Amino acid sequence: MRVELRICHRKVKWRAKLPSVLRIYRDTLISDMKTSIKSTVAELLPVLVSRPLDIDSTVSERQLDTDGGSLSLASKLRSLSPKNFVLLLIAIFNVVQAHLVRAAEVKRVIEWIMGNLDGCDAADSVAAAVALGAAAAAAAESSQETDVQIITSLTNSFPKNTSRVSSMHMKINKASSPTTTTNFRTDVLRENTEAVFSACDAAHGRWAKLLGVRALIHPKLRLQEFLSIYNITQDFITTTEKIGGRLGYSIRGTLQSQSKSFVDFQHDFRITKIKAILDQETWVLVDVPKEFQNIIDSLSSLVLSNVHDSRVEVGFPGNDSVESSIVSIGPVIESSMDSEVKVNNNNNSNGIASGHGKSASQTIVYKGVGYHMVNCGLIMVKMLSEYIDICKFLPTLSSEVVHRVVEFLKVFNTRTCQLVLGAGAMQVSGLKSITSKHLALASQITSFIYTIIPDIRKVLFLKIPESRRGLLLFEIDRVAQVLFSVGLFDF
Repeated sequence: MRVELRICHRKVKWRAKLPSVLRIYRDTLISDMKTSIKSTVAELLPVLVSRPLDIDSTVSERQLDTDGGSLSLASKLRSLSPKNFVLLLIAIFNVVQAHLVRAAEVKRVIEWIMGNLDGCDAADSVAAAVALGAAAAAAAESSQETDVQIITSLTNSFPKNTSRVSSMHMKINKASSPTTTTNFRTDVLRENTEAVFSACDAAHGRWAKLLGVRALIHPKLRLQEFLSIYNITQDFITTTEKIGGRLGYSIRGTLQSQSKSFVDFQHDFRITKIKAILDQETWVLVDVPKEFQNIIDSLSSLVLSNVHDSRVEVGFPGNDSVESSIVSIGPVIESSMDSEVKVNNNNNSNGIASGHGKSASQTIVYKGVGYHMVNCGLIMVKMLSEYIDICKFLPTLSSEVVHRVVEFLKVFNTRTCQLVLGAGAMQVSGLKSITSKHLALASQITSFIYTIIPDIRKVLFLKIPESRRGLLLFEIDRVAQVLFSVGLFDF
C-alpha cells in the first residue's frame, strides 16, 4: 500500500510538471526544425552552386568574402539561378513537411489522450507520447523511416482500452477538484498546440531569411522566374498554416514585400525604357508582326471568356514541380527587357519592323478597325500586356498595378506631346521637321490606346474588390478622356 501511494504521489507531481515538459518539447521541436533546415541548405547548396549558371546570370552575382576569398553562405544563395533556388526551396519544403507531420501526429495523440483518459494515466500517456515523438524523429533521421511507419508506431504505443484504469488512480482522480482537472487539461492542450505552431513559425522564419538574402535579386527576375519562387512559397505557407493552425504573418509579410518590390522595379524599368524608345522614335510607319496582333486578339478573347479559358504554363522546362497554370493575354514572347521591335530604315523607306522574321501586316486590327503603328506603339502594346500579366499573377497587388498603368499611360502621352506637338523630336530624334504625317501617326497611336483601354480596365479590375474600385476607375477613365482629346494632350 505504501509503495502504491508513493507511486501515485510521484505521478501527481509529474502531472503538475507536465505543461513544463511540453514547453521543453516545444523548444526541442523548434531546435530540430532549424537544425534540419540548416543541414539541408549546407548539404545541397554546394551541389547547386556548382551547377552551370543560367545564360542570363552574371558572374558579378558571385560576390566573394573580403577575408577568405571564398563564397559566403549569403553569396552562394545569391549566386543561385532562379531554377536552382527553387530546387533548394522544394527540398526544404519536404524536410519541413516531414517534421511537421510527425509533430502534428504527436499533437493528435495527446489530444486523444486528454479526451479519453483521466488524471495520472493521462499524464503518463502524454509523457510517453512526447518521448515516443522524439524517438520517432531521431529514428527517422538515422534510418530514413517513413512518416507512415512513424505514425503507426506512435498510434500503436498508446492504450486502446481506456477502461484499464486502476482503482487507485480513480480514487486520486476523484479526490482532485474539477477546477484543477480543467486547468490541467487546458494547460496541456495549450502547450500541445503551441508546440506545433512554434515549429511552423520557426520554419517560416528560416524560409523568410532565405528570401531576404535574395531581396535585391528577385525584383529583377523575369515574371516566370519570380512566379516560380512566389508559387512555391505560397504552397509552403498554405501547407504549414494548415498543420500549424494559425496564419504565418511574418512570412506572408516577406512575400508581399518582395512582390511589391518586383512590381516597383518592373514599373520603373518600363517607364525608363518607354521614355528612351520615344526619344529614339522617328515616327515612321512600321508593319505589325503577328505576335502583336495575337496579343490584341487574346485581350479581346480574355475579356469575353472572363479569364477562364486562355492558359499557359509557367515554370522551367523539364521541372514539373515548379510549374503552375496561369493566365496570359497573349503568346509567351520575349520580355520587353530583352527585345524590342527594330526599325529597318536602310532596306525599307517606310521603316517596316523586322518582327523577328514572322509574318506581318500593315495595321493592327482591333474590333474590325485597323490602326497604323510606329515602333513605340508596338512596344507600348507589349508592355501593357506585361502589366496585365503581373496584375493577374499577383492579384493581391492588383490595385498597385492599376496605379502604375495609369502612370505609364500618362508618361507615354506627355512625352509624345512634347516630342510631336512640342517638336522635341527635332532635337532628340534628328527629325528635320514635324510633318502632318508625323502628327497623323501619333494621333493613330493614342487613338488606338484609347480604344483598348476599356478591355484593359476590365482585365485589370477582375481581382480588385468593389470597395476599392472607385478611385481607380476615376484615374484610369481620366487617362482615357485625355487620350480621347484629339488623340494628343498634355497633362
